[in-house]
Amino acid sequence: MSDKVWLITGCSSGLGRALAECVLERGGRVAATARNASSLAGLAALWPETCLALNLDVTDSVQVVAAVEECVRVFGRLDVLVNNAGYGLVGAVEEVSEAQIRRNFEVNFFGALAMVRAALPHFREAKSGHVVNISAAAAISNYPGFGIYGAAKCALEGVSESLAAEGRAFGLKVTLVQPGPFRTDFISRSLDRSETAIPAYEGSSGKFGKFLAGMDGKQPGDPVLAAKAICEAVDAERPPLRLVLGKYACDKVRRGLGQRESELKAWEAVGLSADGPSGG
Repeated sequence: MSDKVWLITGCSSGLGRALAECVLERGGRVAATARNASSLAGLAALWPETCLALNLDVTDSVQVVAAVEECVRVFGRLDVLVNNAGYGLVGAVEEVSEAQIRRNFEVNFFGALAMVRAALPHFREAKSGHVVNISAAAAISNYPGFGIYGAAKCALEGVSESLAAEGRAFGLKVTLVQPGPFRTDFISRSLDRSETAIPAYEGSSGKFGKFLAGMDGKQPGDPVLAAKAICEAVDAERPPLRLVLGKYACDKVRRGLGQRESELKAWEAVGLSADGPSGG
């Protein structure tokens, strides 16, 4: 851990900030990024030799490449990329605008993908590296009102699975972090909401939006402990493809596995009938 170089997106607050602090406290070096690097001044002042504060909007392809190159220039290499920058979008699939949909995917999926693609040449050359993509409980199984956000995170999970298989030959490791609800400012600061409210969805997406608002500040997860768990996974000789954080998320995974197994058993005969006799 002590000699690894991390590049972490979305470090102005929340899990990204907690993770940057955790790595720095353990002696690692961090290129900490935010859309406005002035929000990272305190972090850089505490660790002037090991913390590099960078402006980064992950939807800006020029800034994406520049951030990776500056990290390598200053610290000599890049060992761990953490795609943490992102935001939620609450609203039924019919309620959210096309612009909101595209923007959410630009940040949560395409921005993270751009970061990965910019870092891969360095990982290939070094024959090592670790990509940590922050997913969401919505990718375990989704909620009414989180259709677009969950879809973007599911897309990130899908590409991460392929990336893990593609990069294995040159020592690349990939971990998806599936956090439950944590006490960050995600709900208060990082949620976009549909501008249109259709009465037919009041009992589904509307109810979910109210549930999120009522949960703000009461989430069971501790971002500091989550950061320690991520560091432990990165340090592991065989890190997990999926790191599930918190009891809520662990329970959600178990319920989902049980439901899928039950449904498979109920419909397996019908599904197997689609194969037909083998050709000859």
